[in-house]
Amino acid sequence: MFRNTEHGYGLIAITLHWIVAFAFIANYALIFGREWFLAPRSDLGRTLISTHMAIGVSVIVFVALRIIWKLVDRQPSPPKGSRLEHLAASTVHLILYAVMIVIPLTGYLGTGGSARLFFLFDLPPFRETWIFTTIVEGWFGITWESFESVMDFIHKTGGARVVWVLIALHISAALYHQFVRRDNILRRMTNPRTSRFD
Repeated sequence: MFRNTEHGYGLIAITLHWIVAFAFIANYALIFGREWFLAPRSDLGRTLISTHMAIGVSVIVFVALRIIWKLVDRQPSPPKGSRLEHLAASTVHLILYAVMIVIPLTGYLGTGGSARLFFLFDLPPFRETWIFTTIVEGWFGITWESFESVMDFIHKTGGARVVWVLIALHISAALYHQFVRRDNILRRMTNPRTSRFD
């Protein structure tokens, strides 16, 4: 039940999948709610951005755990489909994993403030770490302003555009398999007891 089988995902893979999914949804709700309904410098606005950052840096850990578990546990057999369909699915998954790391990472790297990992452990502002002062600024001569603008561009471009396209493709494929192909693919990521394709 905890580990994957040939025909379905185990409880650990399912839990990590949905933690990351709901964390991304929550973070978008926080940031859009702040931008649409609040003054950025209001107390509630500051609280929302702090929560956004805490969830973001925590997501990096969960995505890393997800990748590690994917490498050490067996993967269920893929549903029937053409080589092109399997290639497209693998490509979208790889890009999704990359984006799920890059977006929160650039969010932390490009901010001048601290963040709280799991709302418990304080992470110092990246600009005050030896990695920035010694490597980024010292070795490469990149100023904080230049570094911040690049990180901000990647974070906002990836977060506002790229990730939504990938999520739309991912959800559309899952719904297509579930309701058109009827091959039980969606149930495999919601029920660890699912043991076969219909």
